Amino acid sequence: MSKFLLIGSTEPFSGKSAAILGLAKHLQQQGMKITYGKPIGSCMTEDCSIEGGDPDMRFVAESLRLTIAQMPPMLLQLNGDALLAQMKQNPGESAPDHPIAPLLEFVQGSPADLVLLEGPADLYEGELFGLSLAKMAQALQAPVLLISRYHSPLAVDSILAAHTQLGSHLAGVLLNDVPQNQLQQVKTVIQPFLEGRGIPVLGVLPSHRILRSISVGELARQLEAEVLCCSDRLDLMVEDIAVGAMNVNSALKYFRKSEHKAVITGGDRTDIQLAALETSTLCLILTGKLPLDPRIQSRAEELEVPILSVDLDTFTTINRIERVFGQIRLHEEVKVRCIQELMSSNFDFSRLYAHLGLTQSLVSAART
Repeated sequence: MSKFLLIGSTEPFSGKSAAILGLAKHLQQQGMKITYGKPIGSCMTEDCSIEGGDPDMRFVAESLRLTIAQMPPMLLQLNGDALLAQMKQNPGESAPDHPIAPLLEFVQGSPADLVLLEGPADLYEGELFGLSLAKMAQALQAPVLLISRYHSPLAVDSILAAHTQLGSHLAGVLLNDVPQNQLQQVKTVIQPFLEGRGIPVLGVLPSHRILRSISVGELARQLEAEVLCCSDRLDLMVEDIAVGAMNVNSALKYFRKSEHKAVITGGDRTDIQLAALETSTLCLILTGKLPLDPRIQSRAEELEVPILSVDLDTFTTINRIERVFGQIRLHEEVKVRCIQELMSSNFDFSRLYAHLGLTQSLVSAART
């Protein structure tokens, strides 16, 4: 029978999909047969299926070259309608006694050596249906790899709370996206503290600019923008955003302070647009849906800088982009390669293997 490994997190957008890809790719390179699933689809406005509504699930499956038939079933599409329907049940009714039965049935017929399950967004999602992280771990008798995006020492509280809920099911913690200026503190204070309380710290991944970036194509999609030029350069990775709303001299000084950026400015500010193009700008985002000045298009095409036009005001555009940067998703191959390299250097695979019972002899046998 295949084994389960649940990958959970203390808060949304902690990096579960990235960790799953880094782990799965490593296991595949060792010759292990891996499959992946997401018991709870959490699209609040659309269908959550591998074919459509869950882009993270689709991307991970495609990266691992998995077909739908090879993947465990989704148990719940968590949206407003599902939540309301569950709450409208008669008081005496509750969630099914065995909500994870389809997963147990799947694993009995799966040839995979390990089934990676992406858990809920946090420690509480799915509770109404008996599918919280702790309840799934208990029902499946599955170990949990917990991902915690590290912002400050305050992250320790949520890790301790998770340990209380998960108990012996907690296989270990991966501290993700640790700021460079806090790495030393994490390794000399936080990690020993957690280990001393019986919480294995299996990895400490430093922040990386590529993982915090977003492609021009994804920006265009999120903003519903029209691409005015250089549509073959939408794979450029934007790391910062600058807003051009000042005079030209001030704009030049401001734009020169950051690299690999997108510049947001009004469609009528040709002076600012030209200034942006003379610095390290990867993309121009023009608001107001105004006609593009031919001089700007010519210069942008010469420099191979894509220009996006949005039917939004500058303030709305900024807010939308800030939300996107706060929810960076792993939808580019360059990010997959980056997370593989980070985990290869900073994650203790052998310690996890030992917890899972995947001894070196078993891994070696899988290769043959």
